[in-house]
Amino acid sequence: MTLTNVLSIAVDETRDPPLRPLPPRAAALLQRLDAPPRLVAHLRAVHDVAARLAGWAQEHCPALEFDRDAVLFGAATHDIGKTLRRGELSGPGARHEEAGRELLLAHGVEASLARFAGTHASWDVPGVGVEDLLVSLADKVWKNKRVPALEDSVVARLSRAGGRPEWEEFLRLDEVLTAIGEVADRRLAYQMSHPVTRR
Repeated sequence: MTLTNVLSIAVDETRDPPLRPLPPRAAALLQRLDAPPRLVAHLRAVHDVAARLAGWAQEHCPALEFDRDAVLFGAATHDIGKTLRRGELSGPGARHEEAGRELLLAHGVEASLARFAGTHASWDVPGVGVEDLLVSLADKVWKNKRVPALEDSVVARLSRAGGRPEWEEFLRLDEVLTAIGEVADRRLAYQMSHPVTRR
């Protein structure tokens, strides 16, 4: 797998499923790091879901303040630490989280954006922002995994910002997450069509 192929996975048009290209800064960084193909495919799938969630949240609850660009960059780089902790590409582990944050910082990424590599799996800690919740949610629902406590945190933020009852926010969020989950098998197939390591 050449560097050009990594960039191709990050930005070229996809048909099944159609996925948004990664932000140019994230794609260039993945190319520079010669990221594993399956990792790039995973980041692209999660980024696409994050873009859908962020767009939905902005439309559904304009009073919810968050940095959409940060969500998209965070989703596009949340697992970048797996370029260093390659065993976690196909197995469990959390060492990639801090490794990813440090890697991003070492490549000049601001701490406010590098944080997502460390927070995407620890969304339940105090002080977590809406952006972190949206990245974490995208990282779960892209494969149709539902995490009630995480969804409850998003619902609470939506309810506080928009002034609607939590049950109403839950129903609306559930509707969009169900729609996203309906094509999870296509995203999984896309990710699995890329090798874990370069051939």
